[in-house]
Amino acid sequence: MDFEGVHDGKVAVVLGGSRGIGAAIAERLAMDGAKVIFTYAASPEPAQILQARLKGAGCEAVALRADSGDANQVAATIEAALDLFGQLDILVVNAGILRNAPIDQVSLEDFDRVLAVNVRGVFAALRHAAPRMRRGGRIITIGSNITMRVGFPQASVYAMTKAAVAALVRGAAIDLGPRGVTVNNVQPGPTATDLTEGSHEMILPLIPLGRLGRPGEIAGLVSYLAGEEAGFITGASLTIDGGASA
Repeated sequence: MDFEGVHDGKVAVVLGGSRGIGAAIAERLAMDGAKVIFTYAASPEPAQILQARLKGAGCEAVALRADSGDANQVAATIEAALDLFGQLDILVVNAGILRNAPIDQVSLEDFDRVLAVNVRGVFAALRHAAPRMRRGGRIITIGSNITMRVGFPQASVYAMTKAAVAALVRGAAIDLGPRGVTVNNVQPGPTATDLTEGSHEMILPLIPLGRLGRPGEIAGLVSYLAGEEAGFITGASLTIDGGASA
């Protein structure tokens, strides 16, 4: 199916959109016609490269620095989209962090930081965006297949946060359904990004399809959920992991 132009006239915000899966999502939405604001947390170079590439392709894209664990910065990003483009149709919350440690060695500081980005930041984004979205708006969070099967050690806190997001999405879908806004959660499995470099030999035997996912495949699902054809899907957590959690 050709999705080119499916988001013409729409405005999308992608929180955590400069690298890996987030960059693929920002690029796919822009190539499908949306005006896109995407954020980066620290290094501006990948964001600048992506912004330049999208503008070179004739897309409207703006990169902004924002800490997704800071509710004020999340709100400011959404307000920037409204100031620049006058509306908000699609919100993708992709930002997330992982702190690997056994449960009895996780510091309270790391626990608080992971919750701030992975849960509080998602809540803050939904809370600020929802009343500013037009009817037919789409909210999509990026979770993880770890909610289906943890599968490896030292990931208990991360798994907890992603399970929290899946539950938040179900509740938000009920709250926002009467407004015509859908809320869904995409749960990728192991995906070929810089985060998985050096761990392929350990990961591949766990995936029935025998390969890592591609960022573009995640982005394609997000673009579909952001479109009109997905208008009757809400409150869902859709796992895309090559069968790893089967």
